[in-house]
Amino acid sequence: MHKSNLIVVILIIFSSISYHGFSQDKTIDQIIAVIGGNIVMKSEIEAIVLQNQAQGITSEGDMKCEIFENLLVEKLLVAEAELDTNIVVTDNQINQQLDMRIDYFMQHLGSEREVERYFGKSIAQLKSELNDVIRNEILSSQMRSKIIENIKVTPSEVRQFHRNLSDSEIPMVNTQFEYAQITMVPKISEVEENRIKDELRRIKKRVEDGENFSMFAVLHSDCPSAREGGDLGFFGRAQMDPAFSAAAFNLRPGQVSNVVKSDFGFHLIQMIERRGDRVRCKHILLKPRVDAEIKVNTVTKMDSIVNEIRKENLTFADAARRFSHDKDSRTNGGVVVHPMSLSSRFEINDLPPEVSKNLTQLNTNEISDPFIAINTTNQREEIVVVRLVNKIEAHKANLTLDYPLLNDMFLQKKEEAAIQKWISERQAKTYIRIDPVYQNCDYKFGQWIK
Repeated sequence: MHKSNLIVVILIIFSSISYHGFSQDKTIDQIIAVIGGNIVMKSEIEAIVLQNQAQGITSEGDMKCEIFENLLVEKLLVAEAELDTNIVVTDNQINQQLDMRIDYFMQHLGSEREVERYFGKSIAQLKSELNDVIRNEILSSQMRSKIIENIKVTPSEVRQFHRNLSDSEIPMVNTQFEYAQITMVPKISEVEENRIKDELRRIKKRVEDGENFSMFAVLHSDCPSAREGGDLGFFGRAQMDPAFSAAAFNLRPGQVSNVVKSDFGFHLIQMIERRGDRVRCKHILLKPRVDAEIKVNTVTKMDSIVNEIRKENLTFADAARRFSHDKDSRTNGGVVVHPMSLSSRFEINDLPPEVSKNLTQLNTNEISDPFIAINTTNQREEIVVVRLVNKIEAHKANLTLDYPLLNDMFLQKKEEAAIQKWISERQAKTYIRIDPVYQNCDYKFGQWIK
């Protein structure tokens, strides 16, 4: 008998044993698919359903069928990736993904204890069970990337793609705004800064004398993590404010930092655990209060800058370069760029509430009066003026205004076609047996049932 056929027979026998080897009062596990030399277990689907629920992931279709097909595709991709010497998955990559997955669970379920209660096992057991799952996810992701790495689109292809779209297929683009801003952060008085530093130093001494760090975080911290005793979970250097990360990564387990100043305020940090290039810390954040007189003076200064711009003694771009505290937009003449799309266009829901309220009242090139806004990154108050650079009304996507959108749509279509072709070729060459329970699923890819 051929070796691959022998493997299949053994797997089928094992499936039968697995199914009948449990008493009726226990959860029955079984092999629900054989794909080449790999198998898909019923328990795999149930585990992923639990994970999705823990992360708040929902589906409009049959979630179990969707998970099942994703696992079938993954098995094909992983098998190919394991034969490719250029695709390597390191322990560090797996551990980073494990920590991120547990962090997601904690965000949605509330705490580490709730995660353990939900899954009925310790965090260590959960990570052990997820290790191979995440390894396969990384392998399949890298294999997908390799399949589509050389796919490109040309302007002429994008134009042809747009011409061939039916009217109903052309996407609607919501109203978009392009704007520039000047921001000023009211300076914290020396008296207020010293007050906060002294308070944090007193807390540090009490912790070093044996009192509980988490208790002080719950009672005093201005960070949402206060309800978890200041616990931030595991994070890498790039995930935090540079000053915060520099202090955190220089601590030993159990050690408490000196007072650390960041863009968010002032911190005490306690190291809990280090794993490779990630650390787990608790912190106490105290945000300084802005003196009312200083705030008024900042508004007055901003008002005088606006008057100079309106008198045309100063351009908005020059004013932004000279006076704005926002390091990301000031070098660009105040023009704000979306951090995700890297475009200067924003839909109204993407804007901070105070900014959207003022922008929608302006005509093109008009400047607002100064207003107070909350910085979405560090949650601190700023004095802001905005200028409406351009307003693009809602419309159907066209090549003149929306070429990047249409380019991405066509590129995605070509990539999906390449993946579909690759999967179809592997399906034709691979032994596949699907359990009858899953033969009526509405599959995205054909040829699973032979």
